[in-house]
Order: sequence, then C-alpha cells, then structure tokens
Amino acid sequence: MSAIHCSWLAVAVTLVSTPVLGDEFDVTVPMHDKGMATYYVNAQIADLGVSEFMVDTGSGYLTINEKTLNALQERKQARYVKELRAILANGSELVIPVYAINELRIGTCTIRNVEAAVFPARTRQILGLSALNKAAPFTFSVDPPQLVLSNCATNEVGLSARSALVKTAGASGNGDSANPLRQ
Repeated sequence: MSAIHCSWLAVAVTLVSTPVLGDEFDVTVPMHDKGMATYYVNAQIADLGVSEFMVDTGSGYLTINEKTLNALQERKQARYVKELRAILANGSELVIPVYAINELRIGTCTIRNVEAAVFPARTRQILGLSALNKAAPFTFSVDPPQLVLSNCATNEVGLSARSALVKTAGASGNGDSANPLRQ
C-alpha cells in the first residue's frame, strides 16, 4: 500500500470511529400517535404545567395559542419579538406575532429562549423547528415513536417534569385542528 493510500485509510478510520460527544443524543422522549401519521409529545412551557404538542418538522416555529401566551405574559415568561406573515398549510395568509419563551421542557430536555408563533384562541400547539433546532442534532423515530434530543440543559425541575410527562403521555389535547405554520 502506498503512503497516500495509508493516509486516506487513516483519515477514513478516524472519521468513522469519531465518538459521539457526551451532550449529543442524551434525552429520549416518547411520542404518541393519534393516527394519520401525526405524533405528539408532552412538554411544559415555563411553569404552566404539561401540554400536548404535535411534532411537526415542517413547521418553522414552535406554535402556542393565545391562552398559553396570556398565562406566560402574566408570569413575565414571554417577550414580544416580531410579526411575520405566515402561509398556512391551506394556503391562506395570516399575520402572526412571535414571542420569545423563556423555557420549554420536553422530557428532561430544557430549551431556553425559544421563539414561538402565537395562533388565535385555543388552537393546537406545535413543536416546530425553532425549538427542535435548539436541541439539534435530533432524531425523529416512528418505530418506536420517539424523539431523541441533544444539547439539552437538564436539571431537577426537568427530572420531575419528565415523570409528569410520562404519566400523561396518553392524554389528549384540546381537539382543535389549526393548520401548522409553514415557512
């Protein structure tokens, strides 16, 4: 084998055998399927208690509803960032306010300063890319249905939230069917 081939082989072995860093892929969160290939996780925004979020990697933003925003504003856990013109899945346009949320916990994964688009009334809440990108790299698996998140802050609050999330993994949402925000 020539010296060049040995060098390339050494580089290839190094790339293949590079270990995954300790903070990557460290939180596994079960998802539940409500049919029609839609998956949901239970998560907690600030100290509001557990809520159900549809996981949508095609949605550019975490979306919350006005009820959640009002509760966050009462607790000074959200600040206005901007407005955006959204095109919904059905093609209609809507001007949507965007707020920065202090904290979102998914299992034991704590994500801070997440931008969330606010939809009217009590629409379904969506776990979109503004939150998922902060926990990247992440994996979305359907067999078994789970999210595996990385680069999370974990703490005792997250650990107690995880037990609450596991207990309510089969809980249903509010039944509203808003269209997810698309970018």
